[in-house]
Order: sequence, then C-alpha cells, then structure tokens
Amino acid sequence: MINKRLLIKKLLTYNDENSFYDKKRQLNLHSKEGKAKFLKHICALSNANPANNSYIVVGVEDGDNKLTGVDFFDDSKIQNLINAYLRNPPSILYENIPFPSLPKNKVLGLVTVKAKTSWQKSFFKKSILKYYSGYIYKRIGSNSSLMEEDFDLEDRNSTIVFEIEKSAKNNIEHTLDSVISFREKHQNRDTHYKVFKEQFVVCWSGRKKETSEGIFYSRVDIEMVTEQVKLFYSALDEVAIHYNENSFIIVEYVTLGINNNLKRYPLEKRIIHFSENGNYNIANELIFEPPQYDKKALHHIYNANAALINKLKNKLSLTENEKIDVLNLPSTSLILKLNDFTDAKQKLIEAKTYIKRYSEELYQEYKEVIRILRKIKYH
Repeated sequence: MINKRLLIKKLLTYNDENSFYDKKRQLNLHSKEGKAKFLKHICALSNANPANNSYIVVGVEDGDNKLTGVDFFDDSKIQNLINAYLRNPPSILYENIPFPSLPKNKVLGLVTVKAKTSWQKSFFKKSILKYYSGYIYKRIGSNSSLMEEDFDLEDRNSTIVFEIEKSAKNNIEHTLDSVISFREKHQNRDTHYKVFKEQFVVCWSGRKKETSEGIFYSRVDIEMVTEQVKLFYSALDEVAIHYNENSFIIVEYVTLGINNNLKRYPLEKRIIHFSENGNYNIANELIFEPPQYDKKALHHIYNANAALINKLKNKLSLTENEKIDVLNLPSTSLILKLNDFTDAKQKLIEAKTYIKRYSEELYQEYKEVIRILRKIKYH
C-alpha cells in the first residue's frame, strides 16, 4: 500500500519532470483550453511510459518545487473526459493529498496514469481546440511533444518507478502518526476513525447535528490515512455517514431555498468498498432531484442577481439588504439554473472575479456551487 504523500515527496526530490512524471501549478479543467492541455499530457505520458504508472503532481511551483496547493477536486467523471477524446485511453486516477504545510482547505492533486493493459498507442480520436483528431503525443524529457513520425512503445522506466513506489510504501509508524495528526488537527470537532479489512484506516471529522431526519455533519473532512488520501472535503454542505465491515458510505446533501425557506436535498452517494486483497474502489451515484419553484418569483431573483453582479462589477456600495442577498447569490444562481434559466450558470462564472474580490466567504460559496453544477453536468 503506497503512502501518496511519501510518493509525492519522492517524485519532487527525485529530479525534474521526465517521461514518467510531470508537475503543474494547477489544472484548469473548467475551461476547454485547460481540458485540451490536460488531454495532451495524459496522452504523452501514457505513450512514453507504457509499462508503469506515470504521475502528474498538481499544486507545485515549476521552478523551486514550492507547494502552493489547489482546491479539493472530487470530479469522479474525469475518466469520461479521457475516454471521450483519446483512442486507446489509459486508466487514470485523481486523488487529493493533504500536506501539513498547506492551508487546511488546500491539497496537492495527484494524477496517476496507469500502465497500459495492452501496448497500443494513445492518440486523439476527436479534435479539441488545436489538438486535432489523429494527433499523437509522447513525453520527451520534460516536454509533451507532437510526434511527426511513427515510433515504438518502449519500457525504459520500470526500475526507477519500482524503486520510487517501493520507497513510498506505508508502515505502522506512518499510519499511527497520521491518525494522531488528524485528531489533533480537528480536536474542536466530532472526530472518529474506523479500520477496514485490517489494512485501511479512515478518519473523519465534522460538526455533528442531530435532527428528526438523522445525524448530519457539516465542515466535513474525510481521509484514508493509510494512503494519505483525502476522500471528501466540504466547507459548506452537510453529509450523512454510514459504514459496515466492508464499506464506508457518504451521502452528500445540499441546502437550497428562497426567502429563507430552506430544505435539505440529497445530492450524491459515494461508496468506498474495501477488499481483502488490499484494494478498494469508489462508486458514485447522483441522487439529486432538483427543486422546482414558481417562475414569477424566480424572474424576480434573476433580475435581482443581475443587479447585484453589476454592483459588484462596478464596486458600488450595497444596501444592508443587498449585503444579505449577495451571500445567497451563488445558491440562488444554482436554483435558477436548475429551473431552466439557462444562462444563470454562465452569468455566475463571468462574475467570479467580482465575487472573489468582494469577500472570501462569498467566494467559498461560489466554489461550492460550481462544484455541484459540475457534478450535475457530468451525470
């Protein structure tokens, strides 16, 4: 079992990017350009290192390896993007790895491009921006290069990749230290841990709330400390947590409403299933049924949101009522989008700069809503 934090440390101290390793300050998978570049790098690493895992570490400065971190990213459908654009696509995994030196809401992203099951070259089967159908890329040194001529897939990295992964193996000391560290970091919250199959240790914390509907947690942080992987993080949404001897189950809820008439709606169920052979898999199921509201009331909110965005854009002072309404701008934009106001999402995205400038609290709300919209879109 590989400790992913140790693995990242080994990769960062080993040497510069090469044919099995790349690092990025961030991945912008919300834009077409960001998706296109990501696809190019996945294609290149898969063709350059077909016999072994390849890695992309996200949240690191290119020059001095300074850890800057990125937001928690839980897009379970990222494999769908690879499958949609690449022929002979590799299997990939995106994981969120917490580091003590980073702010509590930041992680490093670790993309694992898994070894090929059959030695067939990956190439673009569909065009996206300047990367056209038929283009094939290969990692040469630190560059993902467009190949003008045919080439053979080769195994050049098995020895060094094996040594790096071997040196990152977990042990009892790392696991105990991680459990203690997690509990200390969340000592002001309800904190638990559970051992599965005598191999996996899952820790979770949150602010506990008992209601007639059951027990819910907010400000939730869930980590599988045996691999140093953050399984779930939300600054806002509430979750219900269940488990049995084989599985850990997270049901995520989103609170929505207008005029302070709020209701909790189930959004997504995530099941982490642990096997006796030391493996685990994660299954996600969207269970969201969007609430529907009166169109007349929604048109009023639509116009009010447009006025708020205009004030934020032009740095105009808000009234006391508008200061309250602006904190609901992201969630009401979500409601509008779910009720067939088709441009509500785009208007919210275009207001990102003004929202971020206004306050950190509003920006966190914005990011949570974009995360929910992304989930709904892929499903």
